[in-house]
Amino acid sequence: MKKQGGGHIVQISTSLVEHALQTVPAVVASLSKGACVAATRGLAMELASSNIRVNAISLGIVITPLHDGSNSEDLKSFSPLNRNGKIEDVVRAMNYLEDADYVTGEIHYVDGGRTAGH
Repeated sequence: MKKQGGGHIVQISTSLVEHALQTVPAVVASLSKGACVAATRGLAMELASSNIRVNAISLGIVITPLHDGSNSEDLKSFSPLNRNGKIEDVVRAMNYLEDADYVTGEIHYVDGGRTAGH
């Protein structure tokens, strides 16, 4: 990216990093994704002078094959918007960050308002 004069890195995290749930055993995910959040902010500062932006998307429940067999109606309760996320929601966030060339070091929450409610 430095050779080409810039670029954009987007990492994927989880809102469980900021707000763990007693009913969701996710310490390993929180450890690895928490590191991504810290790296996002640190790298954003380190790479800004090279015109490289670094952002993250922090997800709530997004229905994917990972949730096959889960009751998607029960999962809605994790979101104040009372719906599950869709892959399209993540794509829209990614497109926003890609177009927002004055944004770096941002943790963009796509979690139906879960993080805002804490």
